[in-house]
Amino acid sequence: MDVLLNGLTEAIRLLLTGDEDTWSITALTLRVSLTATAIALLVGLPVGAAIALTRFPGRRVVLAGANTGMGLPPVVVGLFVTVLLWRSGPLGAFGLLYTPTAMVIAQAAIATPIVIALVTVALQQIDPDFMVQMRGLGASRPQALVALLAEARLPLLAAAMAGFGAVVSEVGAAQMVGGNIAGDTRVLTTAAVLATSRGQFALAIAFGLVLLAIAFAVNLALTLIQHKQPATVR
Repeated sequence: MDVLLNGLTEAIRLLLTGDEDTWSITALTLRVSLTATAIALLVGLPVGAAIALTRFPGRRVVLAGANTGMGLPPVVVGLFVTVLLWRSGPLGAFGLLYTPTAMVIAQAAIATPIVIALVTVALQQIDPDFMVQMRGLGASRPQALVALLAEARLPLLAAAMAGFGAVVSEVGAAQMVGGNIAGDTRVLTTAAVLATSRGQFALAIAFGLVLLAIAFAVNLALTLIQHKQPATVR
């Protein structure tokens, strides 16, 4: 109990005193995780929509791959990204390994299958005649698709929440491709792991509490957006 209280006290102290290292780590955590989530949404929305609304060869294989990716261990993703970005790897010439960019790539690879699978499920729950009705009302196919996405916006927001939750709490891939370099690639999860390995439990708990506060704030914002608008658009 004393360790938990000390951790809470340390978390409040780090934030209120404007500790430079803590704010730097927190800012990098947000930048990497939000960027990775945005990339996952940019890729996952059209792919998920294509799987849900069209029929093409290999459709079931793609969907099965996305569903499998939802349970893919982050350390496996980290391994593959490390191999790709290694000096002798296919992308080694870009020198991205042990940089925030490598962390974004790894986290986007983790979140994208989650978004694809959830978007596919969300759009498949909409009435199959919805697109036909919209086209019958004179909407073009892009306009009908926009209306369909608006109709499913609540589960789509849930997909964004799930993607962000997966990457902001991830540690294995971030440490493998980022290296946990102080002032450069250290994020809250890897900082907490390092503090724990050093026996600095209060500091580790403080980092954990800051991470929980970030996750809660982002998900609260998305939840408020969900409940701010009516459930359906007709």
